Amino acid sequence: MSKYYVNRNSKAKEMAKANISKKSKKEGGFFSTLKFIFIMGCACLLAGVASLELYLSSLPPINNLEQFKPNIVTKIYSSDDEIIKTFTAYTYEKIELKDIPDNLKKALIATEDKNFYRHHGYDLTGLARSMVQNVIAGRVVQGASTITQQLARVLFLNNERTFDRKLKELFIAARIEKTISKDQILEMYMNNVYLGAGAYGVEAAAQIYFDKHLKDCNLSELALIAGLPQAPSVYNPFNNMDLAVQRRNQVLLRMFKMRYITRDEYEKAKEEKVHLAKVPQFYTTNKAPYFCDYVLKELESLGFDEAEISQGGYKVVTTLNYKAQKAADEAISKNLINWGLRGEKNQAAVFAYSPIDGKILVYSGGKDYTKSQYDRVTQAVRPPGSAFKPIVYAAAMEKGISPNDMIEDRPITIGQWSPHNYGNKYRGNIPVYTALMVSSNVCAARLIKEVGIRSVIQIARVLGIETPLEYDYTIALGSNGVKLFEFTRAYGAFANGGYVVQPYSVERVETSRGKVVYRAPKTKISHQLSMNTAAEMTAMMRTVITNGTGRAANIGKPAAGKTGTTDDNKDAYFVGYTPHIVAGVWVGNDDNTVMTKGVQGGTVPALIWRDMMKVATEPYGKAEFNYPEVKLMPFAAGANVKIIGEEEEEQETVQQEADNSNVLDEQTAQTAKEAVENVVKTINADKKAEPVKQVQPAPAPKPVSTQPVSAPIPMAVPAGMH
Repeated sequence: MSKYYVNRNSKAKEMAKANISKKSKKEGGFFSTLKFIFIMGCACLLAGVASLELYLSSLPPINNLEQFKPNIVTKIYSSDDEIIKTFTAYTYEKIELKDIPDNLKKALIATEDKNFYRHHGYDLTGLARSMVQNVIAGRVVQGASTITQQLARVLFLNNERTFDRKLKELFIAARIEKTISKDQILEMYMNNVYLGAGAYGVEAAAQIYFDKHLKDCNLSELALIAGLPQAPSVYNPFNNMDLAVQRRNQVLLRMFKMRYITRDEYEKAKEEKVHLAKVPQFYTTNKAPYFCDYVLKELESLGFDEAEISQGGYKVVTTLNYKAQKAADEAISKNLINWGLRGEKNQAAVFAYSPIDGKILVYSGGKDYTKSQYDRVTQAVRPPGSAFKPIVYAAAMEKGISPNDMIEDRPITIGQWSPHNYGNKYRGNIPVYTALMVSSNVCAARLIKEVGIRSVIQIARVLGIETPLEYDYTIALGSNGVKLFEFTRAYGAFANGGYVVQPYSVERVETSRGKVVYRAPKTKISHQLSMNTAAEMTAMMRTVITNGTGRAANIGKPAAGKTGTTDDNKDAYFVGYTPHIVAGVWVGNDDNTVMTKGVQGGTVPALIWRDMMKVATEPYGKAEFNYPEVKLMPFAAGANVKIIGEEEEEQETVQQEADNSNVLDEQTAQTAKEAVENVVKTINADKKAEPVKQVQPAPAPKPVSTQPVSAPIPMAVPAGMH
């Protein structure tokens, strides 16, 4: 019995061992495979790193690197081949390392490359760390370029974000490290790195941002400079002071953590207020500075960053007509002076483009860029006054009103609003086109009442006016502010058959070898007005220049336009066009005060427009508008002619007649009553009978008034118009 149990136990143990052995083999095979893959992966990685290290260490040095001077610069050209801006790395003299403050050296090393003096031009550990961080974030959040790699990119490469460029950067950095010393690398980097606002090198940055030499900058200013290489355009204090200060404080914190500065120095520098230079010196050499700023913004929207633009050695060909641009700048200066507008607050802006293809031809955001970089073309929002009336008239033309229809030029009240004409001059019934020609305010009010506020706002929107417009009748007289850029763009639809064209400034971008890396596509175009409306508006606005308020803008060629002056005399506009060019001019004071008496849209703005357009239109001769003929009749005649405002007069006449009729009916009733009373008295006297019961005649019914009740003007924008 015992032998039986012994044998059974032995078999059970053998089976258990077999099962355990199978399971162990099974599990051991899986984990062994993972272990093998991991070990092989690490081995391959180490082998790759070792191979890369060996290859990099075998690269030869770069000959004559110490004498290297980059001669490839980015230049911006006008369409007529004039260089209007040049980015150059040697605007200022080179500064030696011994003359660079220690705090700046420490700030740059702490911020850009803390292991600068310990690596061989590249930091593979830092590269691996940044790759992990970027993979986790799903985007590029951390770079891994050493100072040497950045120098390699500045001197020999570009800023394209490709794996190929990164490898080249590593190879060149390794060769630089074998060619010159660490101090020489740091010196060369500090003299060539781009730091925004046109500043190449730390000495240039000190002069541009603080108007002082580098040796005179304090710790706070040096930290601000050290924070710029990462994103020069973003941290440029001229563009965004808040971001610049935040970045400066990050640099100071890094310096404190690495024990380059004490806590007291850190706290004091962090609270230091930034005092910028009043005039960025770099900008004084620009030939079209406001336009070049617009070009840089457009390039950035196309995917180029500021450092890449300035250091890439590109040839940027723009749409600017430099000859016309120069004429515009001269016209602004001359006419402002002639009219006594000599103060810094007295300003003017000009914007012109082609309504055919959208090319920006002239762009002046002010009279003196060295004193004010504020762009009054795209940033200022100022009311256009009567220059807005063509938007109202266009809405009327779209509704079927004709330029030859008649309109009442007499006082009108809409709700609580009672507009009046300039000089309180009224002309009675006049043609619609005459109302625009003489810029009648009451006629514009009648038109917006006729077509509705909503229709006018819709026309403004589809023509490209994006600034807010109140749902209010007063917009007919230009009470709401607009930007000169979008307002001029809106007039383009009158010049080209009703098409809205998007203006642009960059024609193409070429590398230093002539390869085109960007070419402007066909600009955005949308049809928003009928051909008939565009033709009628052009016919009407031609009379403004030939016989109306814009006679000062006459260039002796087919042209159309409209003047605009606000009631308070703070803003004056003239916007006009030929078949090939649309141009807008604004004149006013930056502090929104009243201008010199007598300055209106038909004076200084019209004169500036005339002087500029004479030059801009030279290539086109006396080109005529390609529109069907629109006959403007001196006085409309015939049964089909609409008289706008006639209904109001008829309603008033009907009311007056009704009132008169009511008076006559009351008199008749009183006479009848007296006659009945006399008859009763006679009967009572003759027959001495019972008095006859007096019959009271029913009073005449009063007519129902047809006078419309004045409704309050809606001031809130309906939900559908938001």
